[in-house]
Order: sequence, then C-alpha cells, then structure tokens
Amino acid sequence: MGRSEKPLDPTAGPVQRFAHALRELRREAGNPTYREMARRTGYSAPTLSGAAAGERPPSLPVTLAYVAACGGRPEDWERRWRELTRETAALAAGPDEDEPAPYRGLARFGTEDGHLFFGREQLVADLLEMTRKHDFVTLVGPSGSGKSSLLRAGLVPALRLLGEDDGRPAAIRICTPGSTPRTTHGALLTPAESDAPTVLVVDQFEEVFTLCRDPSERAEFVRDLLPARPGGAGHRLRVVVAIRADFYGHCADHPRLVEALNAATLLVGPMSPEQVREAIVKPAAAARLVVERALTARIVSDVAQEPGALPLMSHTLLELWRRRRARTLTLDAYRSIGGVQGAVAHTAEELFRGLSEAQVELARSMLLRLITPGDGAPDTRRPADRAELVRSEEAEALLEALVGARLVTVDGTTVDLTHEALITAWPRLRDWVESDRERLRVQRRLTEAAREWEQLDRDPGALYRGTRLMAARAAFVSADGLAGDLTPLEREFLTESIRSGRFQPVVVTLRRFVRSRWWLVLRVALLSSVVIWTVWFLNRDHP
Repeated sequence: MGRSEKPLDPTAGPVQRFAHALRELRREAGNPTYREMARRTGYSAPTLSGAAAGERPPSLPVTLAYVAACGGRPEDWERRWRELTRETAALAAGPDEDEPAPYRGLARFGTEDGHLFFGREQLVADLLEMTRKHDFVTLVGPSGSGKSSLLRAGLVPALRLLGEDDGRPAAIRICTPGSTPRTTHGALLTPAESDAPTVLVVDQFEEVFTLCRDPSERAEFVRDLLPARPGGAGHRLRVVVAIRADFYGHCADHPRLVEALNAATLLVGPMSPEQVREAIVKPAAAARLVVERALTARIVSDVAQEPGALPLMSHTLLELWRRRRARTLTLDAYRSIGGVQGAVAHTAEELFRGLSEAQVELARSMLLRLITPGDGAPDTRRPADRAELVRSEEAEALLEALVGARLVTVDGTTVDLTHEALITAWPRLRDWVESDRERLRVQRRLTEAAREWEQLDRDPGALYRGTRLMAARAAFVSADGLAGDLTPLEREFLTESIRSGRFQPVVVTLRRFVRSRWWLVLRVALLSSVVIWTVWFLNRDHP
C-alpha cells in the first residue's frame, strides 16, 4: 500500500469495501507503484489511485485496468463491480418507508429477533449450558442490562436449535408474574407430556415483589417454581428467571429460593466496547445499512461499560434509523437528538410539543398510572388495564399517540411503559414522579383496595376507615369534589368509604361507652328500676 493512501474501513459501506478489496489485490501482486500500473494500462496513476481511494465508485473500464495491472481475473471483478453498482444504486434511492427497522428501540427483543441480536454470544452460551444442567437458573442484572432480550432473542432461539440428544425442550413457555402470578400462570407450571423437559422462562421476576401484594399468592408461586432438589437436573420442569439486581435481596425471604439461587446464578454485566460495536454495526449490515465510522466510535465511547445504557442506545439507534440519510446512519443526526442520554427525552418532547395543556395533564395522569413508586427501592413500571387509563375518546387518541412515539406498549388489554429507562431518562416524567410520589403511593393502595372491594361483592367491611380513609380524602377530595383522575370504581369505593365513615364517630362513641364504667352504672340503674317496678306491681292493691 502506498504511503499516500489513507486507511479504509471495509465495514463503512460498499464503496469502501470494494476499494479495500482492490488494495488487497494490489498488495498480493507485490505492491506495484501506480506509475508502474499506469505504464501497463494506459490510464494515469491518479486515475488508478482514485479507484482504490474509497471515495466514489470507479468506472468498469478503470476497475478492469486496475485488476489487469495486478494480475487479477477480469470476469470475477466485473461481477463484483456490478454488485457494487446495485448496492450504491440502492443507497442513492433512499430509505424504503416499509422497510423493517433493524433496531428495537426501548422495546425488548422478541423470540423472532435472534437474527438482530448481537454482542451477547458468550453470555447466551453460558446461560444455555446452565439451563441444560440445572432445574432452576437465575439471571441477575441491573435495569437496562438487556436481561429480557437475552432470554427471548438469545436463550429461546438457542434452545430451539438443540438436538434431541442435547436436551431440546418439549416446550418453551414465557411469562411475567404480574399481580397474581399463581392464579394467572398456574397452568404453565405443568410440564408437557414428554420425556423431554419443559422450560419455563419467567421474565421480570421482581414483579412478585413489586406487583403481587398477597404474601400467600407470592409464596405459592415461588414454591411451585422450585425443583424438589435444588441444583439437581432431570426434573421435567426447568425454570429460568430474570430479576433486577436491586430486588435480588428480596429473595432472601424464601429459604428454598435462596438454595436454588446459590446453585445456579448468572450475573449480567455491561457490554465491552467490542460487544457494543457489534450491537451497532451487525444489525445495520444485516439490513444493508451503513453506520458512519465516527458515529460508531462516538456511541461506543458513550455507552461501553455504562450499566443500564443498552435500552437508551437501542432507542438512539432506532431514532438514527428514522433519520438516516439515504441508507447511512450519521453522526450529525446523533448530535441533533442529543446523543444516547438525550434521545429518549428528544422523542418524548417531540410528541408533547404538539399537545394542549389539557392533553399534557391527561398524559401525565395516564403515564403516572404506569409507575409504581419505590418505597426504599427504585421506581418500577406497572402494567395497567387499558380501561384504567382510557375513559374517553380523547384518552384513546392520546394513548395511540404515546404508542406511536414508542413511549408505551399495548399488549391485548394491558398497557405498559416501553422500558423503565423512561422513568430516569426523561426529565419531565422523572419530575412528575418526584412531585407526586406520596400521592402515587396512596393511589396504588386505593386502586388495589377498590379491586378487592369489587371482588368481595362490595362488602362494607372492605371499605376504607380510619387513617387509610383520612389519607385518601386528603389526596383525592377537595372543595370541588373527587379528583378527576380516579377511575369509576375508585370513585365509588372512596364515596362509599366516606359515606360509611360519617357514621363511624357515633359507632366509636357507643363502643367506648359500652367499654366504660358508665355503661356498668347504667346497667345497674336499669336493672334496679326493673326490680323496683316489678315489686311495686306485685304488691299494689287490686280491686
């Protein structure tokens, strides 16, 4: 290679890849000078040098002259040149609006996305080996470390590729616990009718602590997940759970769960710079896209070794794909959206700039219902029934806008934040949570109490009383009436609790009186009156 030639990155695009191949051909020919090549071909040295510069595609005659001067096969290189022409024409044509994105944004990778999941190959192999050897495997990592994607786009496809002799499962099932894990997912705990094991993947296992409020329900679900012999193999149901590292300590309340965790736990750490680079470049290459070399270096620098940054990076890459220039992801676009740390807020604020004040308040109410404020623990997302959020046509339209902006997802009747990273990466939402934290806690308890009241056929005994009623009244009752962000069920529950509570002072006074000494005095006085009246009646003169 001549001293004047600049280094090339063959992964930067089809032109650079073609020029790099020409340089390799010249190197294999002994690195003849361009003057020597010019004497052999009749083309000038600058023209031949330009063919391998990687700045623009060379013409076919120049390419063939370059190849002939280096002793290459013209027919092979004509074929490669025509392939280069097709690729550059596709780049010049611009993006196809119907083309699927190679990045998933804040959403997790699904089981069908294995062909786009890169950078975690060794971790997938380790997890697969553990799953083959143990009945209960735990995947632990901080929020945003990619646990859900690792399970769905890594482990599940790897299990499906196993041969029968290697332990291919008879069935693979996936669930997230939710608020009633044993009731909702009990059927999944029964192995398939086969000698091969059934693998149950429990994603977001921390929900048994954040969403399930019934200790017996939680205990039964945990018990049914665990094998008879922790650490052993051969059980027909094999369980893989993923849990956020900040909730790992909650598992200590279940002794048998502790035994299982000690037997097989895999810790998910941050990705190395090379792994981050693969996660950026390889999905783009699969979609025949080009990522500017400077852009790749900048993202790697911003993300590598940063725990919890993967969803932010994925969202950034999706935004860059939306803003691609022809078929190239550019550093300029990265700067325009605020980089990895600012991309989520940029996307959200793009939507909010077009909303009225009333719509912003409605969006605030809807989004806050999708968050469980931490009590000595980090805030977490909270899946909610669509009916809890949508009670008008305006709310329906706003929900669709939030889905379109990829801030929330809808799965059947369940609405959820796309990722918990939104809570910390979007300043507006973070400020809302902080300013309403105590009210949110009261609201979560009110929602659960109202549902329990409904399930008990509106038993008066399930209504709020005492300090719980006082807290709810302080949070949701003003001179104008009940707060507008309550659901119809919550309003009915609180109204009935208040109505019932009006009689409570009288009841309390009577109960205190009955327990006091004055009740004894009154009883003695009444009894004495009855005795005196009876004696008088029996001894009076009769006509």
